[in-house]
Amino acid sequence: LWPEAVIVNQTRRGKGNALACGFEESTGDIVVMIDADGSTDPAEIPDFVAALISGADFAKGSRFTSAGGSDDITRLRRFGNKGLNWLVNQLFDTSFTDLCYGYNAFWRHHLTVLDLPPTGVGAAQWGDGFEIETVINVRVARNGLKITEVSSFEGKRIYERSNLNAVTDGLRVLRTI
Repeated sequence: LWPEAVIVNQTRRGKGNALACGFEESTGDIVVMIDADGSTDPAEIPDFVAALISGADFAKGSRFTSAGGSDDITRLRRFGNKGLNWLVNQLFDTSFTDLCYGYNAFWRHHLTVLDLPPTGVGAAQWGDGFEIETVINVRVARNGLKITEVSSFEGKRIYERSNLNAVTDGLRVLRTI
């Protein structure tokens, strides 16, 4: 729908690799991470940008704040997210309400803090998969960036079905932590 859109092809499989490839091609001062399945609302982007302009280094989306919500998360995924979230908050002195949500925004100059896997390597890398959101959140926290949570509503997926496996991906997130 947007003729000037730049289509970026990823170099390996996985959400983490897709994000790393997109980040490499980004040119703006602010980078916004948004899911491609249609579950996140681009109309919320001004809320994320406002958090950054107000002093945050990283605007972290949350479905579990008073104004947030989800039509997509299952009871098992909610329970797992809550437990993993608690662990990260204890280990990294954070106060996240939603660890495993991929709607975030940050100043582009903080890309080096994320230390994402190189995109030019052909073999699969740690961080290529669903665990990328945890990798990013933990590295942002560990490096002392100012994090502001932004309420977000996750709707039903418009495209495809979830590739997330609550058990195996949950274990990958735990290993990442």
